[in-house]
Amino acid sequence: MRTIPSALQTKLDQGATTLATCWILRRRDGLVQGFTDHDDDLVCQDVPCLAMTGFDGAAAAEKLGFAISGGEISGALVADSLTEADIAAGRYDGAIVEIHWVDWSEPELLVLLRVMTLGEITRESGAFKAELRSLAQALDVERGRLYTPGCSADLGDARCGVDLAAADRRATATVLAVEATGALVCSGLGDFVSDALNGGRLLVETGAAAGFSVEIAAQAIAADGVWLALWQTPPEPIVPGDSVAVTVGCDKRFATCRDRFANALNFRGFPHMPGIDRIVSVPLAGEAGHDGSSLQA
Repeated sequence: MRTIPSALQTKLDQGATTLATCWILRRRDGLVQGFTDHDDDLVCQDVPCLAMTGFDGAAAAEKLGFAISGGEISGALVADSLTEADIAAGRYDGAIVEIHWVDWSEPELLVLLRVMTLGEITRESGAFKAELRSLAQALDVERGRLYTPGCSADLGDARCGVDLAAADRRATATVLAVEATGALVCSGLGDFVSDALNGGRLLVETGAAAGFSVEIAAQAIAADGVWLALWQTPPEPIVPGDSVAVTVGCDKRFATCRDRFANALNFRGFPHMPGIDRIVSVPLAGEAGHDGSSLQA
C-alpha cells in the first residue's frame, strides 16, 4: 500500500493536478542520476532530475501474486547525462529505477510508485529504450547447483581453485591490428595452444578502453600473431599499440579440467551422469553392456 501525503491527496482531489514523473537511476557502481518528463529540472529525494532529455515511461503492468510485472522507459542519449558508450559498457546493467510522482509546484510532495530494475536496453538513432522489470524477477533466477555434465564453477573462482596468476595461464600482449568486427590480432600469445584462450578473459590495460574486460569468444593463429574474437564490442575503441592482459579459458568439460589443469578433484559437474540417449535406449539381443557392470570404461 502506498502512503500519499495528505497535502498531495488534497491536490489530487481537485481534479487539475501539477504532477510530473521523476525517474531516479541507481547504478551498481554507485552513480545516481535523475530524469523527469517535466519541462524544467526538479529535485526529487535530494537528487537533481534533468528535464529536456526526452524521458518517457510506458504504463507498467501490475500482476497479482508472484507473476513478474514490468514496464518500459525511453529517452534521448545525451552526452552529459546518459551516453551510448556507458550503455555499451554495461554500466547500466541491473540498475535500480525508482519511479516517483512529484508535484512540480511543491517538489517535496511526492509519492514513490514503484521500484524496478533495468532489463534489456536497445539503442537506435541517438535514443534508447529500456525494459523495466519488477523486483519479483529475482524470484525467477535459478539458484543452487544443477545436475549437468559440465562444470558449474567459473575458472579461477573459490570453487574451482585453479590459480590464474600462474605464468602459463596469463600473459600480457600488444594489439597489432583491430578488425572491423572488433576482433584483435595480438603479439605475445604464441605460447598458448590453439584453443587455450577460448572462453578466457581479456582486460584492456592502456588506451581509451582501459579497464574494459570481456570474454574471448574464439582464438586462431594469424600471420603475425594470435587472432582473438570478443563477445562484446568495447565502449571505446581499442587501437594498435594498446596493451591487454589475457587469461586462459575453460570449456567446462571433465577431460579439460583433468588434463589441462590437473584439477579433477575440484570439478563441479557430473560427467558420469547418463544422458537422455541412455534413458530412452532399449536393450537389443546380442548387444553388450547389459550385464550390470559400470557404464564407464
